[in-house]
Parts: sequence; C-alpha cells; structure tokens
Amino acid sequence: MTKPPSYSSADTARLPDGSPAPALPPLVTRQLLLRFLTVIGASASFFLLLSVVPLYAQRSGGSPGLATGALMLATVGGELATPRLVARYGYRVALAAGLGLLGAPALVLTAADGMAWIVAMCLLRGLGFALTVVAGGALTASLIPAERRGEGLALAGIVSGVPSLVGLPLGVWLVSHVGFTPVCVAGGVAALAAVVVVPGLPGRERSTGRDAGIVAGLRNGALARPTAVFATTAIGAGIIVTFLPVAVPASLSGLVAVALFAQPAMATVARWFAGRYGDRHDPARLVLPGLLASSAGLLVTSVTSSPMAVLAGVALFGAGFGVAQNATLTLMYARVPESGYGTVSALWNVAYDGGMGLGAVGFGAAAAHTGYPAAFALTAGVMLVALVPAWRDR
Repeated sequence: MTKPPSYSSADTARLPDGSPAPALPPLVTRQLLLRFLTVIGASASFFLLLSVVPLYAQRSGGSPGLATGALMLATVGGELATPRLVARYGYRVALAAGLGLLGAPALVLTAADGMAWIVAMCLLRGLGFALTVVAGGALTASLIPAERRGEGLALAGIVSGVPSLVGLPLGVWLVSHVGFTPVCVAGGVAALAAVVVVPGLPGRERSTGRDAGIVAGLRNGALARPTAVFATTAIGAGIIVTFLPVAVPASLSGLVAVALFAQPAMATVARWFAGRYGDRHDPARLVLPGLLASSAGLLVTSVTSSPMAVLAGVALFGAGFGVAQNATLTLMYARVPESGYGTVSALWNVAYDGGMGLGAVGFGAAAAHTGYPAAFALTAGVMLVALVPAWRDR
C-alpha cells in the first residue's frame, strides 16, 4: 500500500520537493450528510430498543437471552448475505429495505406478548440492521475521499456512536416512565423517517467490477489479517458490556455505569485520533498498538475489586478498541477497489458482532470455572494470539 504524504501541523501537505501539494478534497458533502441522517436513524432505532426488547420479553414471561440471541443471529446472517444484495440491487434499495425492516417491526412489537412473536420481530429487525450497516458502510466509504478515508470513517463512527451512548440508557429510562409501546413506536419511527433521504444517495458504486464476496475476502490475506485482529478486540468488547456489571462487587455498582460510559467514549475519541493519524502517516502502524492496548486494558480490568483498576482498565481497552476499529477498517477499504466495499463492510461487521457474541459465550463458560478476575486475565492472554496476523500485516 502506498504511504500517503506526511502533513504539517497546519494540515498542509508537502510534495517531495517541498512545494505545497494540492488542497485536500472536502470531507463533508451533501450526500455524506444525507448518509449520516440514515446512520442516526438506524443507530437510534437499534440502540433505543436493544435493552428494552429483552426487558419486554422478560415481563412477558419469556427469555431475554432468546430475544437478543435472535437479533444477533439474524444480524450476522444478514451481514453475510448483504454484499450480494448490494451488488444486484444497489445501495439505495438495500439501505431502504434495511431501514424498513428495522423500523416496521418495532411499531408492532408490543401488539402481542408471546415469545414466538417477539423472536419473529427480532429476526426481522436483525436482518434490517445488517442491511443498514453493511450496505450503508460500503456507501459511506464510497462517499469519502481516499485521501481522507481514515478521518471520514472516524467521523462516521462518531455519528453512529452518539446514538448508542444516548439510546441504551434512554430506552430503559423511558420504559419506566411511559411504558413499552411508546418507546417501541419511537424506535420504529426513527428508522422509517430516515428512508425519506435515501433517494438522494447514490444507487450503485461508481466503479466497475464485481464484488468478490465473503469467502473470497477471507481467502485474501490482506483482508483476513485485519479482520482477525479486529474480531479479537471485539471479543473484549462483548465481555465488558455483558459481564462487567456482574463481575464488579455489588458495593461498587455505581462504578459500573461510569465504566460502561467511559469505554465507548474512549473508543469514540480514539477512533477520531486514529483516523487523523492514519491519513497523515499509515494506518498499518496502529493495528498492533490497538491490539496491545486492548489486551492490556482487559488485564488491568481483572482487578475487579479496585475501582481505579476497573476505570483505568476499561478506559485503556476502549482506547485500544477504538484505534483497532479505525485502523483495520481503513486498511481494508484501501486494499480493494470500490466494487469490493460491500465485502469489506460485511467482513468487518461480522467480525464485530461475531467477536462480541463469541466473547460473551466463551467468557461465561470460562468464568464458571475460574471466577471473573481470572477469566479477564485469561482472555487478555488469549487475545495476544492475534499478534501473529497483526505483526504480519505490518
């Protein structure tokens, strides 16, 4: 991969002879702003109900885990299939369908309270979310100038991250004050309202060529190595979100809320700095540090009896995770033509969701035998297996 030119502190590029390089293309365009509106709609709908639907299932006498499991199963399955759908029907159709499948079931979710109905709605919403993140992710990459890809992807991460920071606690709070139906309707409207701006987005990629698909992408070491590293860091993210509330002593329950806010907040900030650094130097330099910081963060978090250790650990993990998020995604997009953006988006999102799910399941089994502190430390060590692809990718 060709290394981009270095930039001065004033963000002015210089050619090898010292003369000023041409000005950078604008980052935020009208179409990218429209795309951000669909990001906000999809993320707000998804995260507003992410904790609400399992709670509704529990109140209805069903299984909260089954509701979340159905949602994530459909999401991963949909992510695997979406590149082919995008190649056949284009960005607009796939994105509009995803927003519709994410929003419409939310409107009617509380029309019945049987577990079969709830699971069916979760399956539809998971498929819809998969369409929005994979088709939308490829579309976002196509709207960002290659010279500013890292910075643009970091900005997109911030736009999608804010609704998750707000939506998760807001959904649960609203349920206790207004009930399930208004919250579910709000989640449905958030996604469906975003469909209005989809016609203003490009229909297909501007370049020619055929998307290679998921299997071919995994056979390509240039894509498989960053995917493996990111999936490994995502394992830690799934563990922190799922098990930190139960691993920390009950006397420190207030600490958990702060820690669960600090982790995504640090990840968001780190993504932004990683994007700017990667555009000016080389994102490949950041993959290994991101992995090491993530592993070290989990190791520090293993001291669950210490408030300082928990806060420092999740903050360090969040920083490493944010760096790994941006660096791996930027590298993967840089290594394919635009016709391969769908494959990159699918691989990266499957690594994200699959890694989080695998982390939650595996950690739970390990902690049952070792206890939570030892399981955190053990996972930190296991994550270092990804040093092999991270080092080779340098």
